[in-house]
Amino acid sequence: MRIRLDPWPVDTFDGQLTLQPFAGLVYSAETERWVALPTRGIPERVRRILVVDGKPRMEARLLLDDEAGTLSVAGFGAYVVGAVDLCPHGSRRAELQGVRARRVLAYSGDHRLEPARLSPRNPHSGRLEYQPHPFSGAQVEGARAKVQRLMLDDEQALSADLASPLPLDETDPDALPETLVLQDGPVRVGEAGRAVVGYVKTLHTDYLGADRIGLLSELKPGERTPILRFTVGDRGEGHAGGGREQRFTWYVRLCDPPFYQHPLAGVMRLEMHAPEDVDFVPRGVQDIADLSGALLCRLASKAHKDPRAPQNLIPTAALEQAMTRAMGSSELVTRRIRAHLAGQYGTAVVA
Repeated sequence: MRIRLDPWPVDTFDGQLTLQPFAGLVYSAETERWVALPTRGIPERVRRILVVDGKPRMEARLLLDDEAGTLSVAGFGAYVVGAVDLCPHGSRRAELQGVRARRVLAYSGDHRLEPARLSPRNPHSGRLEYQPHPFSGAQVEGARAKVQRLMLDDEQALSADLASPLPLDETDPDALPETLVLQDGPVRVGEAGRAVVGYVKTLHTDYLGADRIGLLSELKPGERTPILRFTVGDRGEGHAGGGREQRFTWYVRLCDPPFYQHPLAGVMRLEMHAPEDVDFVPRGVQDIADLSGALLCRLASKAHKDPRAPQNLIPTAALEQAMTRAMGSSELVTRRIRAHLAGQYGTAVVA
């Protein structure tokens, strides 16, 4: 018996030890030879890399009751979406873009709520304004889900706005974009036609099967698998619907894992949109896959700096810290919410 360590911290939401088989079909898109492919470096044509991420936070759960005595649930929440703008060739300093907090009053029921403006006693503390957003259902976690949905929508819009268009021709020599967006998590439905790459840090779904997955443990840093193709939501034969959108996917190794970690440590899955009903990989997607190993190895974090290394990229960690600062202290925000409610419905308290 061999014992291997899951490299992610135990307080992380989920580890990387279990893989659920993908129920649908996965096709070879680039080559039928299932072998490791080397990186080809980062061409000079690629001038900007933007790493996009978002961070949600619930700040208070609320119970609403109207004149008729009907109860419904709500919540104060916040989220931040932003980007790190960097040069892959190191010719300029990285910069943060668009990192600011949006605050949400998510509510259920038939209420018509106005924005909640929390004004502090000290004007230098700033005013917190929560914009109302309804959600359907009456679940306590509905408010959290609404904040998450708003964050993902803004994240998608930011990625699409920043990324270069991506031609979907098979042989276009100018298909490689000047601006490439790395988006934390899978790409979203409706992002096709832009140079957006989703990077999945934690592997939960097995898209490879027993005959292919062994290659992942053999990859050297910077090497990748051939590109595969699947359909989002495909549940296999016998299920109606047939999935939603098609994706290209491939795997890259960022570093060699220590001998005591499981063999998939240091492997990241990448994902891009695939055009419908074609049997080729567009030249732009091919070129991005070819440079992905060199790029991600350059951005990979180190274990002595980040417990989620190497998959939690250095720009991602910096962006997470900036987003946390933008939302402010959760303890102070909670006090402001209590003071606001007390001032509206009871005896005012000092914020």
